[in-house]
Formats: sequence, structure tokens, C-alpha cells
Amino acid sequence: MSMKRTNVYADPEDLAIIKEAAKRRGISEAEIIRQGIHLAAMANRVWDEPLFSRTFRGAGRTPGKSEVRDTVADAVSRETESGTAT
Repeated sequence: MSMKRTNVYADPEDLAIIKEAAKRRGISEAEIIRQGIHLAAMANRVWDEPLFSRTFRGAGRTPGKSEVRDTVADAVSRETESGTAT
């Protein structure tokens, strides 16, 4: 991957923390800064499609606690009976 050089202003306290972390981890300060830039870029990225792009048919309501518990218990029971439980 090719890199592009840029200049930024940083708080001296942040740079001291980065310097200490780089020494402790045995990597360059630049690598820590690149990781931070990547995290910032991904946190601000606008995705082309929504996280949930498909819809599923359902009852059109939120199930209650007992209904969820019963459904999970039934599924576990079926898996246990068929021998597919892990």
C-alpha cells in the first residue's frame, strides 16, 4: 500500500503518550498514528448501503420476554433431541 505524507498539529501530551506506547509495544510512533487515522476514517465513513439492507417477515410486533424464553427453550430442546447441540 502506498502512503501519502501529511502534516498535522497534535497536543504535546498526546504525542508523549504515543511515544511511550510505541516504545512499550516495540513499534514506531508513525504506526500508532496511522492506526489512529484509520480508526478515525472508518468511524466517519458513509456506507453505500444500510447495515440492515434486508427485511424479514415477522409478527409485526416485538415479542414478550416469555415468548422469547419459550422459543429459545424449544430450539434448545429440539437440538438436544436431535444430537446437534454443541
